[in-house]
Amino acid sequence: MSDPSTPSDPSTQPDPSTQPDPGTPPDLILVTGGSGFLGARCVIALLQAGYRVRTTIRTPARAADVRSQLAAGGIDDPGDRLEFAIADLTSDDGWAEAVAGCRFVLHVASPFPSQQPKDPDELIRPARDGALRVLRAARDAGVERVVLTSSFAAIGYGHAPTERPFTEEDWTELESGRPLSPYVQSKTIAERSAWAFIDAEGGPLQLATVNPVGILGPVLGPDISSSIELVRLVKEGRLPRLPDVHFGIVDVRDVAELHLLAMTRPEAAGQRFLAIAGDVMAAQEVALLIRGHLGEAAGRRVSTKLMSPWMLKAAAPFSRRVGDALPELGTVRRASGEKARRVLGWSPRTREEAVIATVDTLPTFHPRRP
Repeated sequence: MSDPSTPSDPSTQPDPSTQPDPGTPPDLILVTGGSGFLGARCVIALLQAGYRVRTTIRTPARAADVRSQLAAGGIDDPGDRLEFAIADLTSDDGWAEAVAGCRFVLHVASPFPSQQPKDPDELIRPARDGALRVLRAARDAGVERVVLTSSFAAIGYGHAPTERPFTEEDWTELESGRPLSPYVQSKTIAERSAWAFIDAEGGPLQLATVNPVGILGPVLGPDISSSIELVRLVKEGRLPRLPDVHFGIVDVRDVAELHLLAMTRPEAAGQRFLAIAGDVMAAQEVALLIRGHLGEAAGRRVSTKLMSPWMLKAAAPFSRRVGDALPELGTVRRASGEKARRVLGWSPRTREEAVIATVDTLPTFHPRRP
């Protein structure tokens, strides 16, 4: 599968501000979770920018998955500029070796389930403890800055309904009494723990966070996120009726670019950056866009009908995924990406481009969900 990005498109060219100094040997950057959807895209962006990259994988077998995604993204042979380290978020083993010699770390790895577990600690512990393991190892190795992949989940939940867009000044309210999924709890606790570590024990280590909304964009392999799974189900006509949910969208290529900007720009140190392209979209809007893009024949199977709330409530006892969606029905959480544009000069693709790129690159084989 080839990446729809083309060298002739200026929007796909690396930002000069993220390039290493041509007069010095390229820096070594650690990317945690390089076999994931965003992790692989960060590895690609760094290699295209001229850096050397080391990426963590849980088992040696995952190296082939990384290389396959790099090839799909246009990098057939990174040569000695790519290396692997075996490390897991749930263990201290391997992290000292993973960060050794690295100037920067992009901590992208984090558990992202296809459905929420019954016990929130199944997500909270690896997210929080994994982030702290990476930060301690980075500090001890003299790493200059860690960019942590957080989420809008750490910003816009647990609040009373509001029309105003959420910004980086907001934090999800864990003690509000409003229902919060284990994933939302895990991302909030992990990011708060990271900032607390920097304040108390970080020493000279710098931290920046990137907080994306739902990430779409070109699919490079069979491991797909929950956001992409929704697009796949809509495209294949497997959702005869759509839930009345709204969500923000951003292209994975732009999230990777924002990580590089947050890594290299001095003004990014100590800052959070929301990643969103435009306003939120309703599931029905996404379906209409996909149907129009596919054309009359292929688009005929795409449903744009909404599921009534009573139907969802009736199905909730039999499906945890449906039950997870119930608190979100009709809820609109807007967010602003103005800070990343203003401070770092970030210029993302439109949400429509992100959706179409996802549709056009979805695998014809059966995907794997993490």
